[in-house]
Amino acid sequence: MRARLTKDFTFEAAQILPKAYEGHKCRRLHGHSFKVEVSVEGDVNSETGWVYDHAEISEAMRPLLELLDHEYLNDIEGLDNPTIENMAQWFWQKLERQCPGLCEIVVHETPTARCTYRGE
Repeated sequence: MRARLTKDFTFEAAQILPKAYEGHKCRRLHGHSFKVEVSVEGDVNSETGWVYDHAEISEAMRPLLELLDHEYLNDIEGLDNPTIENMAQWFWQKLERQCPGLCEIVVHETPTARCTYRGE
C-alpha cells in the first residue's frame, strides 16, 4: 500500500517583494502568518503501519523554522525575493535530502493564498 502524509508548520515573518511592480503594496514592508505543509509519499511499512515518522519531518523543519520565525525574510540567503513560489522551492531544496519521499511543499501566506511546489 502507498500513502501520502502531510505535516503542517507555522511561522511569522516580515518581507518586501522588491521585484513586484512599482506601486504594488507588497513592495512595502509587510508580514504574514505563514503555514507550510510538507508531504511525503511512499510505501506503508507493514510492520510499523507508517509511511514516515512525523517526528523526522519536524526534526528536518526545526532549524528552518528557527531561521525564519519572526525574521525579515529578505535577509535569509536564497530569499532575497521571498514570493511564496520562491519560498516553496527554497523549502524543497533544504528538505529533499533529509525527507525521502518528499513529494509536495505548500506555502500559505494567507488563509486564501498559497503555492504548491512538487520539485519540478
